Formats: sequence, C-alpha cells, structure tokens
Amino acid sequence: MVNGRNSNAALRKGGEKMNKLTLKKICAGLLTVMVLSIFAVPVIVSAQGLDLGLNEAGDIGLASGDLKASINSIIQLILSFLGILAVIIILWGGFMWMTAAGDEGKVDKAKKLIISGIVGIVIILAAYIIASYVITTVGGQLES
Repeated sequence: MVNGRNSNAALRKGGEKMNKLTLKKICAGLLTVMVLSIFAVPVIVSAQGLDLGLNEAGDIGLASGDLKASINSIIQLILSFLGILAVIIILWGGFMWMTAAGDEGKVDKAKKLIISGIVGIVIILAAYIIASYVITTVGGQLES
C-alpha cells in the first residue's frame, strides 16, 4: 500500500503541475487575444478608408493587358523565383562539398543537394514549357 499512496501523491502533484500549466496557457492565450484585438479593432473600424493597393495593379500592367499576357507574366515571375531558389540550392551544395574536408557524410549530403537542385531546375523548365504551350494553345482557341 505504501507504493499506492506514493503513486497517488505523485499523481496529485502531476495534476497540480498540469493545472498550473493549463492555467498559464489559458492566460497566455487570453492575453494574446486582448493584445491582438487592441490592434485589430482600429483597422476593422477604419476599413472603409483602407487602401489595399488594388489600384496599383494597373501600374504593373496586370489590368491593362489581356488575360493571357497577365497569366503568362505571373507564371514567369513565379518560375523565375523558383529557378533562383534552385540555383541557390546548387550553390549551397557546392559550398558544403568544398567545406566537407573529406567527410563522406557531408560530401553525400552535398551531392544530394546538388542533384536536388538540378532536378528542380529540370522540373521548373518543364513547367515553363508546359505552361507556355497551354497558354498559347488555349489563348489561340479563345481568339478564334
């Protein structure tokens, strides 16, 4: 029975710790909601005069051109960003390989990064080719 009493006391202490932790989480959550509401209420109240930048979409050419050109521009922008990211991955793999100092684990990790970057570039180029083909094919059919 001694073990049973000790385990009950341990459970009570663990329950008290659990209750304190739960109480801290609840207090932290309420404090977060109050602070966010202080900043969110003025924005919600002044939403009528809120400028979200929708008028500036014409300045970058999205509103003035046709839909096909706008979609093509957006796809090129996204794929360009992904291409830059793939090149950075390849460069990071090369840097890891150069600084591996003969450690086979690091060299293998660097090789995997370089291969992943090259595969990423191939996928990005294939996505660009497919997107361009679809846009020109669908665009040509819509104009007819």
